[in-house]
Order: sequence, then structure tokens, then C-alpha cells
Amino acid sequence: MSENPMTQPKIVKVTVNIGVGEGGERLQKAETVMEKLTGMKPVRTISRTTNKNWNLREGMPIGCKVTLRGEEAEEFVRRALWTRNNKVAGYSFDNQGNLQFGVSDHTDFEGEKYDPNVGVFGMDVCITLEKPGHRIKHRRVLTRRVPAHHRVTREEAMEFLTEKFDIEVI
Repeated sequence: MSENPMTQPKIVKVTVNIGVGEGGERLQKAETVMEKLTGMKPVRTISRTTNKNWNLREGMPIGCKVTLRGEEAEEFVRRALWTRNNKVAGYSFDNQGNLQFGVSDHTDFEGEKYDPNVGVFGMDVCITLEKPGHRIKHRRVLTRRVPAHHRVTREEAMEFLTEKFDIEVI
């Protein structure tokens, strides 16, 4: 007996973020690392507020991010989970079925070496899961809410990622 394909979650996108906290040379190095790891050109993230304690002004570049979809996303998730020995904490899953975790050092990725000119950068990885038919939430005409029974739950996300990537939820 086959299950309904409309009820099977899938990876919609993977967002990789490096927060530097300042612009300039350090941000350019982070962008270089991001481009090398993902194969895509990163977009700068901009500060929304002013915080004098952290020496931030509104509109100042503070980091970079890349959004991956399709095969590139799945491949990057495999590599990122490998750096964590395929173990993820249970609290990393939210109630909408998303998974967020951090990689403390970009040199943990397979084939990456430490470069003293670049330094060490950590990153946040966010995996967004949805079921087919989720487009009704984003379309322009006749936008509707996704019913509760069609949203990805925390348990479904854990089960899907455990089967697909052979991870262990701690």
C-alpha cells in the first residue's frame, strides 16, 4: 500500500547564514568562504536597527546568506550533517517542521583546510520543510492559509530527516 504523495514532506530550501557583525574585510572573507562552500554568490544581510552597545547602525551590512534549493540543497545538508556526525538535538526542530543547527567551524567540512588569511567562520543552517500544495500560501491570486492537517509537524520532520539523511535525534 503506497502513501499519498501529497502528505510526504520535502525540503523546499536550505538557508545558510554567516553573521559577522561588521562590514569590511571580515565580511568579504565570510562571503568568500560561503561561496566556496555552497558554490553560489552570497547576499549581504543588513542591520534593521541601531544598537550602540554593539556599534551597529541601521542599514549597515552585518553578514551574508545563501538560499539553496533542489539537489544543491540536499547535497549541502548531507555535508553539513556530516560535520555534526549526523546527530541533531531534538530542540533544533520547531513546531512548523523546520530544522536549525549551527556549524561552529567552516573547516569541519570535508576537504576544507584552515587558511590563516581567511580565519575561522561558523554558520547557521536552516532547513525548511513543506508538503506539496503549500503554494496556496504564497500565490498572488486566491491566497489561502494552509490547513493544520497539511502542515509539517515536528514529529513528521524528525521522521522524514531521520529516514532521508540517516540522522540521530538526541
